[in-house]
Amino acid sequence: MKTLECIKPFLILLFCSIFLACSSVRVNYDYDKSTNFSNYTSYNYFSDINSGLSGLDEKRLFRILDSTLQSKGYLLAEEPDLYINILSNQFRNNPNNNVGVGVGGGGRNVGGGVSFGIPIGNSGIQRMIQFDFVDAEKDALIWQASSESGFRENASPSVRQEKLRAVVKKVFSKFPPENN
Repeated sequence: MKTLECIKPFLILLFCSIFLACSSVRVNYDYDKSTNFSNYTSYNYFSDINSGLSGLDEKRLFRILDSTLQSKGYLLAEEPDLYINILSNQFRNNPNNNVGVGVGGGGRNVGGGVSFGIPIGNSGIQRMIQFDFVDAEKDALIWQASSESGFRENASPSVRQEKLRAVVKKVFSKFPPENN
């Protein structure tokens, strides 16, 4: 019984690590190095935005994004310095693990073999969300981030909101980029 008490914290840590690894958000960034991001103070969304998100998820994302950008000192304006475009799509990724089984034989210059793979685990649905920031005056793309994370279509509204919040937090942790 005492051994179980000693192992319990490690099991909890292992479970949390596995859970967090499965629900992680991966982000890729790119930006124009010649851009001075301190010149930008206001933003708005393209009027003809077609994000690929459901209407409710799009509203959730805009609210979270507005809150994040305003906390960084940016203002939502009718005539902004930056326009934001958002693109999203969902895809099913292949299972990462599989087991190979093979049978072979041979001898006296005769050989043969049979092999097949058995997938282990389900393939999951992933959602990619891309954020494009365009200089309104120059009409030029200056910053882009693409996020990829797990997605459940039947998730509750609160789970969807928290997932979008995690995406925005990770994506905008490096915005604006530091000038070199």
